[in-house]
This record gives sequence, C-alpha cells and structure tokens, in this order.
Amino acid sequence: MDSEALKIPKKLKHVRLWVHPEGPVVGAIFLHCQSDHHEGEERPEEAMNGPEPFFVFRGGSDDDLRFYNKHAVVRLEYTPEPGQGVPEGSVALRTRLHLMDGSTLEGVIREMLVPEHARLFDYVNIFEDRFVRLFMDDDATITLVNKAYIVRVTPLDS
Repeated sequence: MDSEALKIPKKLKHVRLWVHPEGPVVGAIFLHCQSDHHEGEERPEEAMNGPEPFFVFRGGSDDDLRFYNKHAVVRLEYTPEPGQGVPEGSVALRTRLHLMDGSTLEGVIREMLVPEHARLFDYVNIFEDRFVRLFMDDDATITLVNKAYIVRVTPLDS
C-alpha cells in the first residue's frame, strides 16, 4: 500500500515558540489545508486549542521533527496571513498579560463575544480555549499565550 495515500495534506506555518523549560524555539507547525470551523486553512490558534495534547513541530531541518506537549508551550508567535483580518463585530480588549517568568505582553484581544460576556474578566474566565490570542500593537504579529502561564491580567485604557 502506498503510504503517501494515507497522508493528510498539511501546510507548514513558521512560528516562534517559548517552551518551558527550553526557552525560545524557532521552526514551523503543521496546519490542515482546510479548517473544520471555517472556509480556508486551519489557523495556529485552532491547532493549539484543539483537543490533542501534542502537536508536531519541525525545527531547522526536514528531519528535525519534535512532538511538543501543549501544556509546556508558554507562548507561540506567528505572522498572520494577508487578508486574515479581524472579524467584523469583534470586541477589542486592550490588555497586559503578566507571565510566570516575569515578562509582560501588551496587545489587544479581538474575539467575537456575546454582549453579556464581552468584558476581559469574562473572556479569561469563561472562554474554554487553552491559549489566549493576543494581537500585538503593530498587528503584524499574533501571540498565543497559554493561560496556565498567565499570573495576572491587567486591562488597559482604550
């Protein structure tokens, strides 16, 4: 049997991870060519918030494959694809995240939230995803932050 016929088509997305206790790691994650939730390719936040405990990471060479536990990932940074804009009607929550390692990240959480749960407090407590998606101030970078490594969340004035 042809093993190529059993492969699920995937695309590599270049990312920078901060893994505990390794530190920063540069490489790529594998994303499905079609998302289960919308038209188009799977996004990094979908892969990282999926139910699987591990994900596949490719380091600097084709034979440098690693399987990282999502619980060990402190954060993941990536550049959004062109046209991957903010959904119309999404709530913008300016915030500062204080992480366990003493670092802070400032940016905007942009999500589709129902009005009765559109506060930052609601989002961090009710939203089921493991990773918070933070649009950095330049909007050229998105950082996924593991909620387990967030010590404190501070709302910032608009």
